Amino acid sequence: MTDCGWMPMMGVGLLFMVLFWVLLISGVVYLVRWLMGQGITGRPDSSLEILKKRYARGEISKQEFDEMRRDVQA
Repeated sequence: MTDCGWMPMMGVGLLFMVLFWVLLISGVVYLVRWLMGQGITGRPDSSLEILKKRYARGEISKQEFDEMRRDVQA
């Protein structure tokens, strides 16, 4: 004969086990996606874009900008 007092606990245990695995797998998937997203950055600025930014900030003169632009585009 079986004592039915512990049978409902099997269902609860099964529910918690399934919930545990779903949360664990979801967490791993989220972590992997987050880590993969951390490595993605925009494409690096081209040399001409960097040159334009330096000219806009006043780091180089118009003459230096024109000389460097010719060198970059050559």
